[in-house]
Amino acid sequence: MSKNSTNSFISLLIGLIVGGIIGILFAPDKGNNTRDRLTFRLNQYRKKLEDLIDEITDEKELVKSEAKDKGNKVVNEAKTKAERLIKDVDGILSKIKEN
Repeated sequence: MSKNSTNSFISLLIGLIVGGIIGILFAPDKGNNTRDRLTFRLNQYRKKLEDLIDEITDEKELVKSEAKDKGNKVVNEAKTKAERLIKDVDGILSKIKEN
């Protein structure tokens, strides 16, 4: 999930929470029923937020792992090229010493 879509989802979720709370508070019902419905809705939103946090955490770990793999690949390629250059330089130095 990209940062932009995550921000959009969080904004949507906050809007739904605020809208739901306002709708429940202004609905003509007994205070006890209103509190029960409000508690139920808030628990639902809490679960959605926990799921979102888990998803973001999992994605962060995946991106971190991919970045580490790419970094290791670049380091290994540079090491291989450096070793080849050292061999080439050693070869040139040997030829110079022979002449």
